[in-house]
Amino acid sequence: MFGSFEKLKKSLSKTRDNLMGKIAQVVGKRKIDDDLIDEIEEILIQADVGVKATMRLIENLREAARANKTTDADEVMALLKAEISAILTRQDDGALPGNGNGLTVWLITGVNGVGKTTTIGKLATRFAREGRKVIIAAGDTFRAAAIDQIAIWADRSGVDIIRSQEGADPASVAFDAASAATARNADILLVDTAGRLHTKSNLMEELKKIKRVVVKAAPNARVLSKLIIDGNTGQNAISQVATFTEAVGCDGLIITKLDGTAKGGVVIAVAEELGVPVEYIGIGEQIDDLEKFDPKAFAEALFD
Repeated sequence: MFGSFEKLKKSLSKTRDNLMGKIAQVVGKRKIDDDLIDEIEEILIQADVGVKATMRLIENLREAARANKTTDADEVMALLKAEISAILTRQDDGALPGNGNGLTVWLITGVNGVGKTTTIGKLATRFAREGRKVIIAAGDTFRAAAIDQIAIWADRSGVDIIRSQEGADPASVAFDAASAATARNADILLVDTAGRLHTKSNLMEELKKIKRVVVKAAPNARVLSKLIIDGNTGQNAISQVATFTEAVGCDGLIITKLDGTAKGGVVIAVAEELGVPVEYIGIGEQIDDLEKFDPKAFAEALFD
């Protein structure tokens, strides 16, 4: 469960109003018929829930109505809550780092502006507090500001950082960091990467190179790719996940900036269409505003 359910509810208020608030308004005390179901379908699509997830929700609603199992508003909302929770539920918690299991490397990817560097700092802080030995690799060498920013986070978190000069080869930084993490018996290495446009094939090749050198430098490590998505992205998130997955895989998602956006329905769309687990969500700017994702709490907060 989230550390603060009330905080989660507050952060999802715009998404809740845009999604379940609108559905609750059209349902009211009306009879559950085809017209009402069509209206619900339109709201789900407009709220960035995605076509596939919407079709699943609508089909289950139609079946329940045909079987006379869903006859009033409360039953409609309960069915939608249960189905959304089922879509969001992760099948595997094994991607999370643990103590005593050797080195785990997280390649942190994502386009510009998603809050990647800040999220890495929050992850480092979280893992360090849990007693893990963490190292950060400042692999976004194309921006001096990114290197300086991640260095501040490393200092604040009390973790080591491997860095180079602006313009250095990102793969070289990643190789040095993986070697250092192995030598220092680190539990987790967080590799920052440049966040440029995912539509550029040469940039995807760069990410592939980074992954190759990390595997070479730390052959016994578990190397995972984590993609950060801005919650305001909406349906464009689907193409981002697909592109990064093709390049370096995608073992889990971190969705940022869910506070203040009405497009949080994209969390449902990504889970249903791509089957990639959401592991953390950003619900604010403070250091503790990166929450471990709990699908049941998320679904509950959308309806409460």
